[in-house]
Amino acid sequence: MSERTDATAPRGIDPRGPRFAAGITAVLLLIAVFLGLTGLSTAQTAEGWEISSASVAERFLDPAFLLLLVTTLLFVWGVLSPRTAPWGVLFRRLVAPRLSPPTELEDPRPPRFAQGVGLFVTALGLVLQLFGVPWALTVAAAAAFIAAFLNAVFGLCLGCQLYLLLQRAGIVGRARPASA
Repeated sequence: MSERTDATAPRGIDPRGPRFAAGITAVLLLIAVFLGLTGLSTAQTAEGWEISSASVAERFLDPAFLLLLVTTLLFVWGVLSPRTAPWGVLFRRLVAPRLSPPTELEDPRPPRFAQGVGLFVTALGLVLQLFGVPWALTVAAAAAFIAAFLNAVFGLCLGCQLYLLLQRAGIVGRARPASA
């Protein structure tokens, strides 16, 4: 009997959850962009880029780096355990009970893939910052911000669109059987 209940239970997630998480992520990334624009990553001296002469410890302790590191760790959490990720838990416990039930559910695979894309972009910015590449952290944070902002405000998930494109090409996420 429990198998029948599980088989008829709706599969998917409330699409407003990822948009809520994207809104919080966009705010964090916007702050990281601002800190990057005013910090070590973009500063110049008479001899050239300040980041080139900074030690790895100084690059690591840059406020923009630390905030982007926290955001990257949140992306890791979202990829590895989306059910326990902080913004998802916050949405399910505090926001969703105050909303009407969703009219339709969304496949969780594209948003999870989008989290992976965000993870890749921000991690690349962090690594390049540690190697002393000027503007890398700021550009990575800005790219991730644009994607998060588009998702939060307009419901356009660039990572989800990329997932669907790759799925059509047969590269990721084989389609579920019709009976599932």
